[in-house]
Amino acid sequence: MVRLQKYLAESGVASRRASEQIILAGRVTVNGIPTRQLGAKVQPGQDAVAVDGATVSARRKIYVALHKPPGVLCTRKDPERRRTIADLLPREWEHLAHVGRLDRDSEGLIFLTNDGQFALHLTHPRYGVRKVYHATVEGRAPRDTVGRLQTGIRDCGDLLKAERARILSANNSHSVLELELGEGRNREVRRMLGALGLNVARLRRIQIGRIKLGELPPGKWRTLTEPEIKSLLAPI
Repeated sequence: MVRLQKYLAESGVASRRASEQIILAGRVTVNGIPTRQLGAKVQPGQDAVAVDGATVSARRKIYVALHKPPGVLCTRKDPERRRTIADLLPREWEHLAHVGRLDRDSEGLIFLTNDGQFALHLTHPRYGVRKVYHATVEGRAPRDTVGRLQTGIRDCGDLLKAERARILSANNSHSVLELELGEGRNREVRRMLGALGLNVARLRRIQIGRIKLGELPPGKWRTLTEPEIKSLLAPI
C-alpha cells in the first residue's frame, strides 16, 4: 500500500506537492469514489485510480547503470546542445533522473531511475552509501596524502573527508589514488585533491555501494538486477 499522493507522483501525474493539491481539489477517485484525504492509501495494480475521469496507471520502475564518458553532461537537455547522458539512453527513457552526478570531465558509474525513494537512499548522507573513485593526479603524491584525506580537509567551509584512501601507484609523472566517500558533495574529490595541491588529470567512479563499474564500456548502459537493487537499499 502506498499513499495516494505518492502513487500519483510516481505515475507521472504531477510532483508530490502538486498531487496533494489535486487530491484536495476533489479531482481524484479511487475505485470510483472521490477522495480528498491526503492520508488515503492505494494498492498499485489492484485499486482503480483516476484523475478528472482519466485512469492513472502505475509507471514501471526502471533502474539503469550507465558508464558516463568524459565530456558528457549529467542533465537531460543542454541549451548549448552539448552531449548529455540522455543522448546515451533509449528515447523512451528520457524521463529518467540521474542519481547524484558526475561533472563533465569525470567518468564512470552513474545510476538513472524514475524511483525517487531509490535516488534519495543513494544520495542522502544519512544512508551512508559509499562511492569509490580512482583519481589520476599529476606528479608523485606525497606520503602524507592518505592520512590527510582520511583526517579531513577544510574547503570553502566544508569538511571534506574520505572514509578510506590509498595510493595504488606513484611515480614522478603521475599517481593513482583510490578514495571511498560516504557523502558525495559537489566536486568533492577534485576539491579535496586540489586543496592538497594535486592536479587531477582523470577521475573515474568505479563503484557505488556493492555495484561495480566492471567491464561496462564507456557510453553503454545496463539495467540493474533485483538482487543489485536490494543490495543498494540494504542497511549499511
